Amino acid sequence: MTDKPSVLFVCVHNAGRSQMAAAWLRHLAGDTVEVRSAGSAPTDQINPTAVEAMREVGIDITDQTPTRLTWDTAETSDIIVTMGCGDACPVFPGKRHEDWKLTDPAGQSLDVVRHVRDDIKAHVTELLASIEPET
Repeated sequence: MTDKPSVLFVCVHNAGRSQMAAAWLRHLAGDTVEVRSAGSAPTDQINPTAVEAMREVGIDITDQTPTRLTWDTAETSDIIVTMGCGDACPVFPGKRHEDWKLTDPAGQSLDVVRHVRDDIKAHVTELLASIEPET
């Protein structure tokens, strides 16, 4: 891992889970970690319910855009965290890989998405604690 580790969050649409995870890591780590997110089949906009759930905790993700997962992005990331994209998510030998089992916020109520948001924060906090000594 380099002086500034890079973390890639991947889900199918890059509109909910991976965007919230990336936002939490940016918020909690500041500029000590390079944060990336992508989707195996990205949509054209961020999930509005995810936007609202993050807004409630003071984090604005309205400036984010779903992006397609590329081989280069995955290959140049130190840690790859997947969330529900199954075989469409890459696994690279020698890379640290985590797969987080999280409810897909697509089509869910704000109450459900709040729980997803809070679960993601807990995972991100653990992830950050595991890489902080190296940052």
